[in-house]
Amino acid sequence: MLFDLRPKQRREDIFDRKKEFEELERSVSTYPMTLLLGIRRVGKSSVLRAYLSGNPGILIDCRELYAESGHITKEDLIRELQSKGNLLQRILSKFKVSLDLKFLNLEPKEASLREIFRELNEIGEKTGRFIIAFDEAQYLRFYGSRGGKELLALFAHAYDTLPNMRLILTGSEVGLLHDFLGIADYESPLYGRIAGEVYVEPFTPEVSREFLKTGFEEAGINVSENIINSTVKTLDGIPGWLVLFGVEYLGSRDFEKAIGRTLETARGLILGELRELEMRTPRYVEILRAIALGYNRWSILRDYLEVKGVRTPEPRLYELLKNLRKMGWITEKNGTYQLMDPLTKIALLD
Repeated sequence: MLFDLRPKQRREDIFDRKKEFEELERSVSTYPMTLLLGIRRVGKSSVLRAYLSGNPGILIDCRELYAESGHITKEDLIRELQSKGNLLQRILSKFKVSLDLKFLNLEPKEASLREIFRELNEIGEKTGRFIIAFDEAQYLRFYGSRGGKELLALFAHAYDTLPNMRLILTGSEVGLLHDFLGIADYESPLYGRIAGEVYVEPFTPEVSREFLKTGFEEAGINVSENIINSTVKTLDGIPGWLVLFGVEYLGSRDFEKAIGRTLETARGLILGELRELEMRTPRYVEILRAIALGYNRWSILRDYLEVKGVRTPEPRLYELLKNLRKMGWITEKNGTYQLMDPLTKIALLD
């Protein structure tokens, strides 16, 4: 069902992503590592989970691992891999394969990630390939004491020597994920190793309208063109917000109530993300607020911050704007900055 707030698990529940699935399959067939990229709430996790439902593999939610303690240890990751034991046994059973996965019975402190990867590669020998997918993989930069370098060395080992293993890494902070992996950085363990890239884009207005119509048809109700058009105009093409509106409208059958509750929920979610961003530096939020107010060119943005008393030297402002682009908050075209998610403006100015 389209109007389900949980990430989708099956391909038949995904709307209009045939191209992304085809590109993902080509990339996984070609490259040892694939990056699945796109902004927040665009549907990366649903595409990934649905893809894994038809392929032998496991999913690690890196943001969840990070949220538990503000960092990720080797033991955290090993425990997460061990928690997939039942799924691994079902995969082996489906392919009528018998393997002794030793790491499932070890204490995390005694286990080796390299040995675990080798055991998972053995599954791939029997099933054709085995996928380890890391959702929101930019959080892996908080792994260990060296900014995740140990994990990148493990990925490089898998890339070079484990032919039956495939890695998929998703990221909504696209630039940060690229920086973390360092494929073009000679100091990175992954330097020079090519990764496939698949982008999950927001829906176009036409597809957004079809998505809403199809969702309401599934629920057995007719909704006017005016409601459909007003919803798309307000929420743009981000599937997460469109689904939320659909759920709210099915509950109330009242457009004003449904769009109001959608915006209220979106505001709360975005404010939580902004608070996390503000912990890095309050200047990020001031810059986003300035862009939301229409101060969206470099010179007037600089002047706005000066008037607000937020002293930001020009080189620092360049760096902050570059980081916001990498984190997927803003985009820049012809010298004009725009917010990637239009509902961020509501959260910042409400």
